[in-house]
Order: sequence, then structure tokens, then C-alpha cells
Amino acid sequence: MTRQDSNPAPPSGPAGTPRIGVIGDGQLARMMAPAAVELGIELHLLAGSADSSAAQVIPHTTLGDYTAPADVTAFAAGLDVITFDHEHVPAEVLDALTANGAEMHPGPEALIYAQDKLAMRRAVEQLGLPNPRWAEVRSVDELLSFGADAGWPVVLKTPRGGYDGKGVRMIDSSEQAADAQDWFARAAESGAGLLAEQKVPYTRELSAQVARSATGETVTYPVVESTQTHGVCDEVIAPAPHTSQDHLDLCERIARTIAEKLQVTGMLAVELFEISEDDADPEAGIIPGIYINELAMRPHNSGHWTMDGSITSQFEQHLRAVLGLPLGATEVKGGAGGYTVMKNLLGSAAAGERSLHGSFAAAMRRSQGSKIHLYGKEARPGRKIGHVNILTQTHSTQETWEARRARLQRVRRAAADVAEIIVEGPAQ
Repeated sequence: MTRQDSNPAPPSGPAGTPRIGVIGDGQLARMMAPAAVELGIELHLLAGSADSSAAQVIPHTTLGDYTAPADVTAFAAGLDVITFDHEHVPAEVLDALTANGAEMHPGPEALIYAQDKLAMRRAVEQLGLPNPRWAEVRSVDELLSFGADAGWPVVLKTPRGGYDGKGVRMIDSSEQAADAQDWFARAAESGAGLLAEQKVPYTRELSAQVARSATGETVTYPVVESTQTHGVCDEVIAPAPHTSQDHLDLCERIARTIAEKLQVTGMLAVELFEISEDDADPEAGIIPGIYINELAMRPHNSGHWTMDGSITSQFEQHLRAVLGLPLGATEVKGGAGGYTVMKNLLGSAAAGERSLHGSFAAAMRRSQGSKIHLYGKEARPGRKIGHVNILTQTHSTQETWEARRARLQRVRRAAADVAEIIVEGPAQ
């Protein structure tokens, strides 16, 4: 394990400056840096590469392997708190940190429910919260039995390691079940089964975020609507514009219950499915309402809108929470009539052949209100390389729903245009 380069270590702050260590070197760690600077917090990073997204902007960077207990415990020595950019830290590393007395937020006893989808489903069931039908399956025969009972198609997931659509397989019929034999073979090597879930015909996807401090204080963010493209988050609208207040309240209660009962510290995102009356299928056991999809115990893509659209960004909130500081206000800027649209920048072949900054002038002319955030990543096709936030506000107290919807649609078009210009280049 080595420092990022041969230069002397960056100077530390004044005595008493909090020192937070982040394991994981992606864009989430990168976006913690501005909030840490503003609060005078000393952020330390364990990175796999000096060129990684977060290592580019965090001076206190140590190169090491997050799967190696020796590297991680050496990195954590002398730091006040350890937190995470992702959930994929092995159990033996978390055990080593615990044995060395490291303070972790979230702790291993909570993190397991974001690491292991089977553990998550069991916990959600024990808490009496709404799961889709699910089962642990260890063979094609068990998958066939579940499909016959729950109905096809079935969503098959690897319990660990999946994200952004990875580790997810759609089994459309009993005839396709045999195609999953290779997944079962790999799962058997680790002694685990796979997670089979009933595919629910959801009306829209929602995300509820809550912050829970090391002191136990909690605050919730407005529930948002998200749209996925090929398993990757594409667009987020905050707050969710089409959902009933009853469902919004239920989503917030679900997120708060999970945070409190599972003792989560830091940011928690609960991804949810909303099923309307029109999309329900009572005969298949699918009734209208809210169902839990997945959990993330860290800042989350569905919360990137908070960087520009909320009083307190999710990244500042996460740092406050893991240090046990009072939590910040979470209202959408602009009050009741305010919306923020977040549009992800997904890499393309065209983007990989040129500098994205060459498109900035045209993108900024398209929308002077756009806030562009790049992650310092190579623009491979389908890869998240940045995002754009655009706010829309009103001071009218008499605005009709039609006027509000038209205003929101204008901002969605602007965000999509800005993203296209940056990724594909200005129109010739």
C-alpha cells in the first residue's frame, strides 16, 4: 500500500479537524470532496488507482486494495470515522476493521443488508414491509417451482455484487430456466443460492432517501421518480410528480423504518416500485401499492439532484451523519412549486473520441440554468460519466397542474438536450 505519489503528504488541518476515511474511489467519494472542503473536514481516500474518479480530487489519497485486510486497517489507523463509496467490502475486511477498533458508518451489522439481497429480503419481511414475492433458489428445479407458483417472468439476481443492472437476469418462461444453470453453478461454489423475485408490473420507480446520524437523528428527503435505461439510472425528477400523497408518505415511512430498525448510519436510499390500479394483477397476487426493490447505504444516484436542488446535498448530509453532527434541511429549493431534474450523462462511442469540455459552450447556451457535473471518467458506452441538474421554480400560488406539468416538461427537454450535446457533441 502506497501514497498516491512520491510527494510529501498534504498538510493536515488544525487540531481537532475531523478525519473521515472513504473506502472506494468512484464518483460518490469524489462528490463528497466539495462538501468536506466547505465544512473543513479532512477527507482521506483508499483508492485502487491514482487515476480513479475520486483520487483525482482528494489530496489525502492512499493506494491500496479494499479487499485486503492489511491495506484497509493500515489506511484506517488514526482516522476518526470510516465510511464507504460502495457496499462491496468483504466481510473479512470489515471484521479486521472492527477488531482494530475502527468506527464505521454504516457498521457491518447494517451494511450486510445492502451487500446481500437475500439478507435484505428476509429483513424487509421481518419488519412487515412490502416485498414482492421472492425465494432463495439453489437449482433450476427450484427456480421452476417458484416460477410455477409466482408466475412468469421471474427476475433472477445474484445476492452479492450486482449494481446498475449487473447480476440481474430476466427469466421469461419455464423453457428459459435451464439457461440459468451457469449462474447456479457459480453460486454453488460460494455456498449460496440465488434470489428469485416475481416481476411486478410497476407503474413507476421511486426512490426514498433518509439520513440517519450516529446520534440516531433522522431526516427524509422528498421522494423522487427515477427512470432506468438498460438497468442504469437515466433521469430523476424531484419531487416525484405523479404519485399520491398517501404513497409518498408510505415511501418515507418505509425508508425511516429501515434506517431506524436496521441501525443504518449515513445516507440510505430505498428503491421502490409503485403499482397503480391499472397495472395491478390481483390474480397473480400483485395489488396496488408500494414494493421495495433494493437498498443502498451510501449516497445514491437518485440523490444527485440534491447537489443543486436541495438545501443540504446528500453528500454533505452523509458527512454530517457519520460524524454525529446535526442534520441539515432537505427541502427542494423553490418551495412547493420547485422541481429539480437530474439527467445522467451516459458514455457513447462519440464521447470517447473527443473532449467532453469541447461541448460545454453549446450545452451552456442551450440552458443557462444547467449545472454540469463530470466524474473524470473515460466515456465508455453506457458508463455513467457525469450528470446534469436543472431547477425549475415558481412564485405563483395559483399555478394549475397543467401549467406545472408543462413547466416540468420544458425542463426535462432542456436537461435531455444538454446531456445529448455533451455526450454526442453539438449539432453540425
